[in-house]
Formats: sequence, structure tokens, C-alpha cells
Amino acid sequence: MGRQTTIERSCCLKGVGVHLGRECTLTFNPAPVDSGIVFQRLDLPGQPVIRAHIANVDSSLRCTRISAGPASVSTVEHVMAALFGVGVDNCHLTIDGPEVPIIDGSAAEFTRGLKQAGIVEQTEPRRCIALREPVWVSDGGRYMVALPSSEGLRISFTFTNDRGHVALSDQFAEFLLDPDIFEQEIAPARTMGWLAEVEALRKRGLIKGGSIDIAVVIGEDSILTPLRYPNELVRHKILDTVGDLALVGRLQAHVICIRSGHRLNAMLGRAISQTASTEESCVLIASRGSN
Repeated sequence: MGRQTTIERSCCLKGVGVHLGRECTLTFNPAPVDSGIVFQRLDLPGQPVIRAHIANVDSSLRCTRISAGPASVSTVEHVMAALFGVGVDNCHLTIDGPEVPIIDGSAAEFTRGLKQAGIVEQTEPRRCIALREPVWVSDGGRYMVALPSSEGLRISFTFTNDRGHVALSDQFAEFLLDPDIFEQEIAPARTMGWLAEVEALRKRGLIKGGSIDIAVVIGEDSILTPLRYPNELVRHKILDTVGDLALVGRLQAHVICIRSGHRLNAMLGRAISQTASTEESCVLIASRGSN
């Protein structure tokens, strides 16, 4: 596990948010030990700070939104996945809008920016939440279970072709996360969008910044976007799971997912956080070894 880390210097990315379509700038900044991940809204009076924690998730509709009072930041999952994936524990993010830039619908640019900013070890030990017994949640035919593990965070995901789309199939993928695996196998996987849903979602005020350049777009009888991986859809589901569960902390577990999404991710995250707070089903581990 090693010591806590932050980035060596600031880096920023600009783009539009997928749902509100507003252009904004997101800047990653170094942060002191034990500060965790926080977002600061520079465009609001008082420039409020929102801690990136599962307790602050107030919406899981098509994305994950965190809030503190009237201030919120939407679509944090890809950024959180990148921070977790490359191993950054402490980072102060500033943003001048209500939604993280979608960039290309993946976490690749966030990952690249963080690596270019440099990752530096800090003085205090990294803390990790390790399960002592299983934690599970379900919602209809969707399931997630987190099992005790001694090897870090492993995610197994089953994506099912519920609509019977002719161009899709059931997909399964499993990865034991480390920075190289995350960067090469998970971070580039893009979000999925159904062409038939675009107009309906826009009428609800969503995906105003959406385009064929920021998603794997599924048409009536074909996939309209060239794929980066044959099973890109399930890899992106793993990406979302990593990002949503990063709001719990640095989790050590084997997480098995069947047809899950942001809502179930948040449910599992809250369940793990609650058991961790009682110290009955989880234990907080700290280590002073090197990465």
C-alpha cells in the first residue's frame, strides 16, 4: 500500500459537460496529507468546497453528483476513477462550472494529465478499507457484492444485452487494478449512448453536450462508433464502478457486479461506508512501506 501520494504540480483540462453542455476548466492541484479528494467551485460565491465522499452523493441519474449545501459537481466518476487508478490519494480540484468536462467519454485524458503532473509520495501511510466479511446490495435484477480480499481492488463485471440488440452481446471482464492495468485496459473505455434516447434525454435537460465523439453510440441495428476494445462497454462499466467506489476510499475487496450502474454503485458504497464506520465488517489498514 505504501505512503499517501499527491501530484507534483498542477494540471488542467478544458471541455464541455455532457449533460449541461457548459464549457468549464478543471484543474488538479497538489494537496497535503490526509486531505483526500476535494472539489472547489470557483464560479460560486464563497468558492465552496465539496469533499469527494460517498456521503455527499446526492444523485446517481445517468452520472454521479456530489454536493455540499447548494453547491454541487456532476459527472465526477471518470475523474475519481483516474485518481484512484493512478494512485493519487490527496488532490484539490478546482472547477469553474457545475459539471466535469466529459472530454472523450473516458478517463484517458484525466489519467494522462495526472501522470504528466507527476505523482509524489508523501510522509504519512496510505489508509485502505479492507473487508472482513461480504457486503452486498441488489435492485431488481441488478446485483453487487464486495468480498474480502488480500490483493487490492479486483472488479468482475457482467454486462447483459437486455434489449436483445443485434450488434451487442453479453460481456464479461475482470481486472485486478494497478496503475498500468488501469491506464491500458480501463481508462480509454468510453461511455455508451443509445441514439434512440438522445431526443428524450435532451428534453429532460440531459446530454446537451453529447455527441458521437464522446461515447460509443448504439444505433438501431449497429454500433455507430469504432470500438477501442471488442468489449469496450463492459470495460467502461468497470471504469464507472472504480470511480464511484473511490468515493468510499481506497478499497481492498473483490467486487462482483451484475448489470449494475451508478445507483447500485452508490448503494454498495454507502453500505461499505456504514460497515466501516462501525468497524464490525471492515478494518482500516495503514502501511509505511514504499509503493
